[in-house]
Amino acid sequence: MDLFHIIAEERIQKAYKDGEFDNLKGYGKPLELEDLSSIPEELRMAYKIMKNAGYMEEESSLHKEMMTIEALMKKCDDRVEKVELQKKLNEKLLRWNQIMSKRGVKTHSALFKNYEHKIEKRFK
Repeated sequence: MDLFHIIAEERIQKAYKDGEFDNLKGYGKPLELEDLSSIPEELRMAYKIMKNAGYMEEESSLHKEMMTIEALMKKCDDRVEKVELQKKLNEKLLRWNQIMSKRGVKTHSALFKNYEHKIEKRFK
């Protein structure tokens, strides 16, 4: 063992004896461990950092869906199908903007706010 490990262990033991861990949240309860088995081992630390920073999995899936829809639109020749894809893309973008605004992130998308208001007016 290196010197830092020994010092850390001594301080942990001292704190335990002094009762400094008695008032911790969740004291006496089993730890709630996350199942990270679906995430490759080399990406787990990055995943935890992003999750603790407020990054949500829904953002990632929305982003992937938007990229897929945009790729489909580029390849699509049928006008009717392209309109449907554009509607789906707009829905995903609206959801994306809602998520970002909840996090307090500015999205440079005043156009989407106007579009959202137009949709709300149609449904009223």
